[in-house]
Amino acid sequence: MLVFDEIQHIPNWSSVVKGLWDQDRAQDLPMHVVVLGSAPLLMQRGLGESLMGRFELLQMSHWSYSEMRDCFGFTLDQYIYFGGYPGPATWVLEGQEARWRDEVLHSLIEPNLVKDILALARIEKPPVLQQLFKLGCIYSGQIVAVTKLLVQLEGAGNTTTLTHYLQLLRAAGLLAGLEKYAAQAIRQRAAPPKLNVLNTAFLSVYSGKTFAHARNDPTFWGHLVESSVGAHLINTASDGLSVSYWRESPHEVDFVLQHGDRICALEVKSAPYKPSDLKGLHAFAEKHARLGVRTTVVGGNDLAIAEALTRTPGDWLSES
Repeated sequence: MLVFDEIQHIPNWSSVVKGLWDQDRAQDLPMHVVVLGSAPLLMQRGLGESLMGRFELLQMSHWSYSEMRDCFGFTLDQYIYFGGYPGPATWVLEGQEARWRDEVLHSLIEPNLVKDILALARIEKPPVLQQLFKLGCIYSGQIVAVTKLLVQLEGAGNTTTLTHYLQLLRAAGLLAGLEKYAAQAIRQRAAPPKLNVLNTAFLSVYSGKTFAHARNDPTFWGHLVESSVGAHLINTASDGLSVSYWRESPHEVDFVLQHGDRICALEVKSAPYKPSDLKGLHAFAEKHARLGVRTTVVGGNDLAIAEALTRTPGDWLSES
């Protein structure tokens, strides 16, 4: 086996790999080649050749709850707050929360923003990108109009710039701006995005709350739980499967999964709930009854949340 790490730094790497791959096959050389890169768009920049029929794509997203539990003994609450970063997990287990926070901020977030994203595309306003990410983490789990973000970002320019930056942040595995579910694509694009971190460590770092304070704040903990479930859905969604949200005032659904003609609406609850808390699910199901929509409540107790964090979006849809 031959492994190349950060191969995107080599210009036109795909042309060389293609030639050597064809040569190895002609000589019946039993070699497996693995090429690694920081982000999909970074890898694509060096794609002078398509490599069609010569590769299998393996997506490596943030570590899941089951991985952090099995490898480091993380509890459910620890995973929801500290997220899926294996590197600084030792500081969590040793109770050194300040060192965990410092490593996530300076060794993980900043290099991603400064090195990886700036290499994805030409960024005319790097400070705006950094401010947008921090603001997006703070608003994770909330539907926020791009115009509202524009007002809070100094020198941001226009909504087109911010929308582009949100796309780059998602490509880098940091922050997603989910579209609103709608039958017509034009209505999806016109609606404000729902922001969701792709690792709850980001939300916790920028919140200014310690683990103990976060756990004792029901409102903030609710945002963390919803963001954790959202990150898991986005990180594990297969190609062709969309993750969105739905809102028609006063009703709202946290997440809508769709693949082909199968649709499942999910409502996330971090604590026990009453039937009256599910008005959004009922309204969505009634509005889209002809589509055979399935509705599901995720959570309500620790066991149900833990189960949700071990299932993929395809699992929910297979029951639809």
